[in-house]
Amino acid sequence: MNEDFEIKNKVAESGLVNFDLSDLIPKGARKALDLKDFLWEGLILKEKDFREKVAEINPEIYRESFVYIHNSADAIVPLWAYFLLTAKISETAKKVVFGTAKDLETLLMHDAISTYDLSSLKDKRVLVKGCSETEIPENAFVELVEKLRPIVKSLMFGEACSNVPILKN
Repeated sequence: MNEDFEIKNKVAESGLVNFDLSDLIPKGARKALDLKDFLWEGLILKEKDFREKVAEINPEIYRESFVYIHNSADAIVPLWAYFLLTAKISETAKKVVFGTAKDLETLLMHDAISTYDLSSLKDKRVLVKGCSETEIPENAFVELVEKLRPIVKSLMFGEACSNVPILKN
């Protein structure tokens, strides 16, 4: 073996900064709250019964959780019902949203990206990791590009060995 032979890590020497969006995913339990469980026979909202059921909720169940309120019943629910449920659990929950589990993840990533300090990436060559163990909402990639576009030297997507150039400033 040739002793003059040196193995070089070209990726490490390139000055490329790897950015993994999955690092921004907020930690915490995700919980669902189905309005159907508060409706009379799962179909009709009776105000008195609804208020009684909301009063019975133990908000500690939702402590430090991310909660999505949804309605699996084919019933029309007045907007004030969402107000009551949210008011009951929002003091203990980390975040409460209306929608699906996917909607919750999209909003959580929006919040994470909008508050994340990207200043360390100014004038850098940034590679946004393409594969992750955790599903990342597509909108997170769109929002990240919007925030990175004006500050990075270049932006790529994928892996160091096979990336897709997105832009150069």
